[in-house]
Amino acid sequence: MTLDNLREALREFVTERQWDQFHSPDNLAKSVSIEAAELLECFQWDQDASPDRVQDELADVLTYCFLLADKMGVDPVEIVLQKLAVTRSKYPADKARGSSAKYDQLPD
Repeated sequence: MTLDNLREALREFVTERQWDQFHSPDNLAKSVSIEAAELLECFQWDQDASPDRVQDELADVLTYCFLLADKMGVDPVEIVLQKLAVTRSKYPADKARGSSAKYDQLPD
């Protein structure tokens, strides 16, 4: 399935249920955060979280992210690549390799 097919499947799912009325950008952003918290909850007491549960929660996070991108009229692939370019410049591989330091704490 391509990203375009996924976008269409999500639109169809939402339309069939008449849920678009609830999908304002702020509601979708809240839903991303709520679902991300549920994903984090999988690891709350044990690092060995159920792979099936993690997959389900990750799917929920991604679904809301794709719905929000669609609502905002942005291409998720394009915005991730744009952000990657910005992050690449902030974290040059030769300075950031193997380090978890923030960009302003990397060696010169």
